Amino acid sequence: RTLGDGSQWGISLSYIEQPRPDGLAQAYLLAEEFLAGAPSAMVLGDNIFFGHGLPQLLDEADGAPGGTVFGYHVSDPERYGVVDFDAAGQARAIVEKPQVPPSNYAVTGLYFLDGSAPERARGVRPSARGELEITTLLETYLGDGLLSVKRMGRGYAWFDTGTHASLLDAGNFVRTLEERQGMQTGSPDEIAFMHRWIDAAALRSRAEKFRKNAYGAYLERLANS
Repeated sequence: RTLGDGSQWGISLSYIEQPRPDGLAQAYLLAEEFLAGAPSAMVLGDNIFFGHGLPQLLDEADGAPGGTVFGYHVSDPERYGVVDFDAAGQARAIVEKPQVPPSNYAVTGLYFLDGSAPERARGVRPSARGELEITTLLETYLGDGLLSVKRMGRGYAWFDTGTHASLLDAGNFVRTLEERQGMQTGSPDEIAFMHRWIDAAALRSRAEKFRKNAYGAYLERLANS
């Protein structure tokens, strides 16, 4: 794609079907050829993240060695994989759905792992429920001293929208933000424009496509601002 200054940009994406629900760690086995030794970021499709400074937080994770996951303070940690911190505040274990949680920090569905992830995934054995657990894969990084846990503070929102109720909560949250601030949340067109990946003319072309709804009007205002 051509940018406003004439330069070129592109991104490599791949759709890889999981034949059976054999666990999140299986993703790295299925994507091994596509990754070709490169680091990667994996986000679960039913997770929503929001917060000022989130791009910077992700940039830091992208440039870090080993693996990086994100801890989010929750009131019901027994439902999640939970981070166990030592006295110095460093992660020493990740415990899957503990009866007695070692902390209130749940591991979110966002993972930055280096190029060794597929090789490590090959060493993961199925759990009691027959899945290749992402927690087990992360523990290999932790055992090598290569796992960083970044805590998402009070200014962040994380939704795991795997149930009807949590999906409704996320929808109401996004609607409130957009109604109160008059700005779209997670608009790929706005993000591309702000990063100068597309120019105002391209943004107006996108606005024309959605001219019959509020999103098109929003893009038109953005292009003319």
